[in-house]
Amino acid sequence: MIYDLMKVFFIQDALINAGTEKSYLEILPKLSEKIIPVLIYFYPRHDLFEQFENAGVKVIFLDLKGKYDFFNGIIRLRSVVKQEKPDIMVSSLLRANIISRMVSLIEGTPLIGTLVSDSYSKEARKIKSPLVRLKFNFFWFLDRITASIPKHYISNSNHLVSSHSKYLGISSAKVDVIYRGREIPDNCWNNSVNKTCRFLAIGRLIPLKGYMELILAFKKVKKKYPCIELTIFGEGVYRKDLENLISNLNFQNCIFLPGSVPNVTNRIFDFNCFIFPSWYEGFSGALVEAMMAGIPILASDIPMNLEAVQDKKTALVFPVRNVDALADQMIYAIEHPEEMAEMGRRAREIAINRFDINLIAQQYEEVLWNVYHRYAQKA
Repeated sequence: MIYDLMKVFFIQDALINAGTEKSYLEILPKLSEKIIPVLIYFYPRHDLFEQFENAGVKVIFLDLKGKYDFFNGIIRLRSVVKQEKPDIMVSSLLRANIISRMVSLIEGTPLIGTLVSDSYSKEARKIKSPLVRLKFNFFWFLDRITASIPKHYISNSNHLVSSHSKYLGISSAKVDVIYRGREIPDNCWNNSVNKTCRFLAIGRLIPLKGYMELILAFKKVKKKYPCIELTIFGEGVYRKDLENLISNLNFQNCIFLPGSVPNVTNRIFDFNCFIFPSWYEGFSGALVEAMMAGIPILASDIPMNLEAVQDKKTALVFPVRNVDALADQMIYAIEHPEEMAEMGRRAREIAINRFDINLIAQQYEEVLWNVYHRYAQKA
């Protein structure tokens, strides 16, 4: 089949160094020359701006000042749509989704939504503050009443399809599942897990990542194996809370928070074991990176993680938010180094076959063309 050129707007809240944004940084340069990607974002976080430009992706910043300035967001995005005339749009994350849906409705440009996080899960709804709960419910309602506007959806896990079908009324027939992909690294992990084990975690410093429980589990393990260390790469609003806990435990010399560092994936090979303790997620790019590297993995048993790893085959799994169970698995990893290394090898092999970014980009492009031929050509 001979395809035309297709201009696609990929619309985001901001360019923070997080999973969804990093995934597009991986995918967009891999699309064929028949796709003209334009990345649009609203809010002044520019962490990945230079990387996108260096990758040859056109970037447009719409500079919204208010955190929920949807009115001006709609005006500015609509203006760009009129000027650039995209064939289709793809939106990710709540604020960008709401703005993009309104512009799609007004201008008639077909929109693809994305399902990237289990935002309405049981864990996500455990909000204690009445004011925060009111705000949560308002945006849930806004999300639900506009969820029918996108012509199609791309989800990064099967679990998110069923979750959003339940909470937003999205028909599973409108959704394609495409997992997050990553480049296959040239290196392969070959460190030993041992009694001087250096544990690693990667992700934003926010409560849902499970780092408080990880540190408390680390405390239990350190009583038996005092030489262990833990490093958590990432930045976020939870830094002060974590620093206070580390200080109260007097663990400044064995737990480290280096912040966000360039090319953090390359640092995986310096450690002995990767831990992913999230309460809820989408489909984690960090977990895929760890699998690709071949490092032994401990992961919480949330459904999205279980779509990537299998307990005792490619990782050790523990019940989410269970400090004692996590500590037990950390001890098991220290005491069974050969078994852990074999799990890492199997995880790498599976990840290469399932999550190679070139394969993921092909799958993504196929969905774009399907939506284009079904909807955009009729506009």
